[in-house]
Amino acid sequence: MKYNLVCGLEVHVELRTKSKMFCACSADYFGKEPNTHTCPVCLGLPGTLPVPNKKAIEWCIMVGLALNCEINLFSKFDRKNYFYADLSKGYQISQYDLPFAKNGHIILKSGKKIGITRVHMEEDTGKLTHAQVNGENASLIDFNRSGVPLVEIVTEPDFDNAEEVKEYLQRLQQIVRYLNVSDADMEKGNMRLEPNISLRREGQTGLPDYKVEVKNINSFNFVGKAIEFEIKRQTEILDQGEKPAQETRGFVESNSSTKSQRSKEDAQDYRYFPEPDIPPLRITKNYIDGLKEQMPELPSAKLARFVEEYDLSTYDAEILTREKNMADFFEACVNDGKEFGINAKQIANYIINKKPDINELLPAQLVQTIVQATKVADVGEDKLNEIIDKILSEQEKAVNDFKSGKETVIMFLVGQVMRQFPEKIDSGKVKESLLSKLK
Repeated sequence: MKYNLVCGLEVHVELRTKSKMFCACSADYFGKEPNTHTCPVCLGLPGTLPVPNKKAIEWCIMVGLALNCEINLFSKFDRKNYFYADLSKGYQISQYDLPFAKNGHIILKSGKKIGITRVHMEEDTGKLTHAQVNGENASLIDFNRSGVPLVEIVTEPDFDNAEEVKEYLQRLQQIVRYLNVSDADMEKGNMRLEPNISLRREGQTGLPDYKVEVKNINSFNFVGKAIEFEIKRQTEILDQGEKPAQETRGFVESNSSTKSQRSKEDAQDYRYFPEPDIPPLRITKNYIDGLKEQMPELPSAKLARFVEEYDLSTYDAEILTREKNMADFFEACVNDGKEFGINAKQIANYIINKKPDINELLPAQLVQTIVQATKVADVGEDKLNEIIDKILSEQEKAVNDFKSGKETVIMFLVGQVMRQFPEKIDSGKVKESLLSKLK
């Protein structure tokens, strides 16, 4: 390729608070009758005043802490002014120059550090549905989502391939789920992905003088496809000696392409200014320390501990820590298994290989299943000798191979004997009996 990808991400995560960001309306809007979770505040009616949701602010700061960010001790809300049908006030309450968190990072498996520019708090917009009404095209607006707490996480343009983007997004989703601040369910719109994509010629180091934002993608795979399409599209434009337009585009799932929506605004186009109805916020170091104490063990720390404490491989520990409920279930099983001499490796192997439904099992039940599976039956000598004689008579070639020096054949014979028993038997005892007959 004559060009290298330059990509940054904006990710919007809806918080799972009970109420909305600036009013008391229920934030549990998904699947509800349109426009039933609204009030004068989230509808943007004249004369209403926003009251910030304390829990949402705390959770936003905790997301920042989990992403290794600095927390601003002085912060404020701002008005982001633009007109769109799903924004009833004509502006969005967001944050501009003083976000709650800034200058963080996530480290990928390769060791590459992805910079987090900012983590800020804002309100979600309404939702547009395009449909046919009385035989004509129409856009219907549901304001149930309007005002739901939304955390925006913005990265530096540090990605140079789609696989890095996918890994980062998976890690981010895992972190917010561990914090229990969001379901991060992309099918429900809890987590929406917006890559900013541009290209620069090989050998160049500065940032391109344009960028294309692809809005509201709801799948890790779709992000990859959007990036691949834009690389091809922008390459063709650059090869013609032209510059791609700085614009916002939408992803078209049916053919994995993107389409133009509108020219992309710069910050000055939004005419940011401090939100006059919400005073600035001062955050103390003691308050931040209190939030740190509330935070659970994060995925990377848990993975490292599982490897160290339970002597697991990194691969096994990664599988067991992908979801917090799986990690908690595993540790509960380890604790219950001590009474029966079942170790962490046995439990890890069973969970990873058998994939039990942990929502239908108690840890003690899974441990008992492993106990039964590992219980060795007491087989009588006469029965064992009878089976061994049968196998040796049937496996004449294996017997001759063993006697000619191929000692590894013994394990094949052990397996043949053990298959004749419906219960689990002692393989060591089988091997010993076989060797005594083969001398």
